[in-house]
Amino acid sequence: MSGETQNTTVGKLKRSYLLHYIDASMGSTTPKWFLIGKDIADLSVELNPDTETVKNILDETVTNDNGYEPSISAETYYANTDDSIYEPILNIAMNRLTGDDCKTKVLEVIMDAKAGPYKAWQEDCIIKPQSYGGPQGGVNIPFNISFCGNRQQGTATVTDKVPTFTAKTST
Repeated sequence: MSGETQNTTVGKLKRSYLLHYIDASMGSTTPKWFLIGKDIADLSVELNPDTETVKNILDETVTNDNGYEPSISAETYYANTDDSIYEPILNIAMNRLTGDDCKTKVLEVIMDAKAGPYKAWQEDCIIKPQSYGGPQGGVNIPFNISFCGNRQQGTATVTDKVPTFTAKTST
């Protein structure tokens, strides 16, 4: 096989190859990653680009790019006492917590290679439950995740659906 390169990519990615985790430790030095998606059929990171187009008096169009305000809406989270995220979500909702009490980290892993480590990004975020209750069948506590910055690129290894993130070091 000398001279040949092995194909390490996976081709068209299944949705299950993009993983989103929330640190259920809510700021501990050792993260406790909770994988979002168990009862969710559709989940996207909404980038919410902030651009503004202005036409000046010279009939020139100028676009101001003010960046992004990314967020995730996890519209289905059935309260489960076995989930590491249950107590933090319940605490935020029932005690109407705000500010730093709602801060944690989000980890995004894209498994676009046949083996890890995989591309990953970690960022500070705020978790805000939107409601609680719902119809017969389970207590639903949908929540939003607002990305807050301090984004770090790196890699993650995933063993039994549990990630270990390593930040990219600048050289």
